[in-house]
Amino acid sequence: MALRTRGSITPHLSAVRRSLLARRSLVGGVALTLTALTACGGGTDGTDSAASSACEQSSGKVTLDYWSWVPGMQKAVDVWNSENPDIQVKLRTTPSGNAGTYQNMSNALKADKAPDLGQIEYDSLASFRLKGGLTDIAKCAGVTDARADFVDWTWSQVDFGAGGEDGVWAVPQDTGPMALFYRKDVFDQLGLAAPTTWDEYEAAARKIKAAKKGQYITHFSQTDPNWLTGLLWQNKAPMFERDGDSWKVTVDRPESRQVADYWQRLIDDKLVATDLQGFSPALYKSWNDGEVVSWISAAWGYSTIRDNAKSTSGRWAVAPMPQWEKGQEQAGNWGGSTTAVLAGSKHPAEAAKFALWLNTDAKALEILNREGGLYPAAKAGLDLPALQQPVDFYGKQKVFDVFAEASANVDTDFTWGPTMTDTYRFLSDGTAKATGGGSTLSDVLKDTDSQSAESLREQSLDVTD
Repeated sequence: MALRTRGSITPHLSAVRRSLLARRSLVGGVALTLTALTACGGGTDGTDSAASSACEQSSGKVTLDYWSWVPGMQKAVDVWNSENPDIQVKLRTTPSGNAGTYQNMSNALKADKAPDLGQIEYDSLASFRLKGGLTDIAKCAGVTDARADFVDWTWSQVDFGAGGEDGVWAVPQDTGPMALFYRKDVFDQLGLAAPTTWDEYEAAARKIKAAKKGQYITHFSQTDPNWLTGLLWQNKAPMFERDGDSWKVTVDRPESRQVADYWQRLIDDKLVATDLQGFSPALYKSWNDGEVVSWISAAWGYSTIRDNAKSTSGRWAVAPMPQWEKGQEQAGNWGGSTTAVLAGSKHPAEAAKFALWLNTDAKALEILNREGGLYPAAKAGLDLPALQQPVDFYGKQKVFDVFAEASANVDTDFTWGPTMTDTYRFLSDGTAKATGGGSTLSDVLKDTDSQSAESLREQSLDVTD
């Protein structure tokens, strides 16, 4: 992203905040009014009884198990534990959701050994609800009153847009507006400004490759279907459409194929590294060695690069995502998570209390932003001092200016399907084949489309052509 600077930063951020709080920004349209899911999935593993309980407090000292992959989460947990001797939280640091945690969580639910709390991204929350893996915490103390504490669209993600009548199934944690991280020193040496369009990004990729053997503008991971979804999101390519109780799968659509064909060309011309997986030691080494010099990622990515490419401090910058047409202002969203109380927890009241504290307390929000790079879902988090400060690692750039702008430019009509974990698995398997030369990304879209439709039918959901 030549870096787009702002003259007076405070007025800009205030305007963005007002915009965020005044409308259901980012993905308001992603909200799921899951009437069909209520009929098909509610309580298959006992969640109806959980929903109807009074969420009474446990007697005596309680220990809660919590799974999360947020860097630095232990520091927030330590603060909670020091202040709450009767409700202790035991953290298990896990891989990101689709890198293994969701499968392990599903297995643990089946074995009745699930943790009390788990980090679940917005896009996968409905899948866990459908399989009866969540506890309705609407009747737990303080939960429904907390609605006003969060940016509107994020709360609609956890009650599925049903105004609370269908329960509350998690507490919002963060959002993932996307931007471009790039090695400003490398771009400057080659006379390149941060690309403002995807055409410019491709031209930069060719110049970067020609300048140094083994150097790539970015990597195309086989294991990050959420990332690919963020690219589709930017191009207004929702993967599902909802009409009443019926679903239409739209993974394979013209806007999606435009994205797929673009990246297929970069893969075919060997302009991107295809042998590096996301969040891997090999990727981090490539950042440190200057072999991969940009990453289109979410707000939380700023800590991923900072913590894993320490030798490159001061050389990175952040700019808006390249656009499909010059002058556009569209951004994708990658991730954004909740803290959910899982089905079978014997301490839902205490688990809900911790989840609310974790995502609204000023100390916790500051830790999660500083250590994990989270862009908070809580309204109070938008005013965190850390979001206003220059970041040394990024050449003293106020990087969250860019993410504040991106968060207001994410399409609000993107729709999640109720079986996203399946859809992501189809995407991931297909992408692995495509990057290996055995298929194309356009083929992946077609296959994922048909496979996702079948996945919905297997859940007894109505699917239209």
